[in-house]
Amino acid sequence: MVRLPYLTALTTLFSYGLLFAFGQLRDFFRKIIDWSKSSSKDLKGYAPICLGLEDFYTRRLYLRIQDCFSRPIASAPDAWIDVVERYSNDNNKTLHRTSNTTKCLNLGSYNYLGFAAADEYCTPHVIDSLKKYSCSTCSVRVDGGTTDLHTELEELVARFVGKPAAITFGMGYVTNSAIIPVLIGKGGLIISDSLNHNSIVNGARGSGAAVRVFQHNNPLHLEEVLREQIAEGQPRTHRPWKKIIVIVEGIYSMEGELCQLPEIIAVCKKYKVYTYLDEAHSIGAVGKTGRGVCELLGVDPADVDIMMGTFTKSFGSCGGYIAASKEIIQYLKYTCPAYLYATSMSPPAVQQVISAIKVILGEDGSNRGAQKLARIRENSNFFRSELQKMGFEVLGDSDSPVMPIMLYNPAKIPAFSRECLRQNVAVVTVAFPATPLLLARARICISAAHSREDLIKGLEVISKVGDLAGIKYFPVEPPKHETQGHKELE
Repeated sequence: MVRLPYLTALTTLFSYGLLFAFGQLRDFFRKIIDWSKSSSKDLKGYAPICLGLEDFYTRRLYLRIQDCFSRPIASAPDAWIDVVERYSNDNNKTLHRTSNTTKCLNLGSYNYLGFAAADEYCTPHVIDSLKKYSCSTCSVRVDGGTTDLHTELEELVARFVGKPAAITFGMGYVTNSAIIPVLIGKGGLIISDSLNHNSIVNGARGSGAAVRVFQHNNPLHLEEVLREQIAEGQPRTHRPWKKIIVIVEGIYSMEGELCQLPEIIAVCKKYKVYTYLDEAHSIGAVGKTGRGVCELLGVDPADVDIMMGTFTKSFGSCGGYIAASKEIIQYLKYTCPAYLYATSMSPPAVQQVISAIKVILGEDGSNRGAQKLARIRENSNFFRSELQKMGFEVLGDSDSPVMPIMLYNPAKIPAFSRECLRQNVAVVTVAFPATPLLLARARICISAAHSREDLIKGLEVISKVGDLAGIKYFPVEPPKHETQGHKELE
């Protein structure tokens, strides 16, 4: 959990205050100019589509630094990528692509196990599936959109995560936003972690169920909320809730923190409520054999009622899955709009996931899967510890491949991003609305595809840029040999 220092909060608020004041001043003069140049082509009588603080934020703050976001690439998202160069002739209001590219170290893509690039086992199988099945089924699952690959993938996913059955979807975001309204509705209660992903938030809102939030990763507060809600019951009528679902994530994508799953499961069992675990960033990336936070933290998958995950991170593909009991999966196949009405996963994408899981399980006849899992652990822990030694404020836990570096001040977002790009390191900066306004950060994602030389190169650049941008908020840890020399002198 981020604890924002008072001085940092004050300077960050002051910076946003200045930007807001100058933005309002510019809007005031813009209104005067527009009024004097009013023409008949204006849509008089129509309410403006873009209105409010969000529109103001986009025009007066985001557009100033939009070159730091949505950077196009011209290569596979491997350890190194080709970033397309862009330029602007109107102070960043519009960006134009060029034919030039810059080769950069990729510290932004969540290609955790390195499967997103060409692979000696996966790529030939994907090419064969493209030749056999084409790139799309051009149908939904209940019509002509289920191939033998889809059936094989669902059986393989269920076996991999340790659940009786699984169902797959063509998009990870939709997996949450479309499944949650099917599982619970009016008269039900969703208790959600305060930092859950937007797909969970939208799914909960669309369900019609009552939604309560507990403090991030805090089992004690979860128990307080549960006890209070069970005692009070539904609003006005005070009838018992029809069902209660607690929703958490395995690794929180903007914090890099591991869920306190054993403690949360214990609370859910005590009060007889269902658990829904989103493993988008943890499945395949953590655990001795890549089976996610359940394996890492010693939780029996049978204790988690609904397990969700995506294929976009560790498996180098697209889509998502739900793994649960056979009864739940069968119910979802009859009722979920994303299964009934959306085009099924592309067969080559399905084959990519199948091949990646087989490599992880060692069913490709090699030990490359075990090597990748060991490498992602080593790379993540090495990079995190080195960043902390340099004095950066790094969020998250050990073994997590996601490590946010706190920036806070709005001026430091473009400064950090642009300077890293100048030195051939591609990073992702994250600001409002993806994070709270005062908690801007750079999100580093480590891959098994990174060599130790790659990581050292990235650390050297980030350290230099961190000094220039002034984002080393903690004291720098002295090298070990120096501290040992001091002890010998004493």
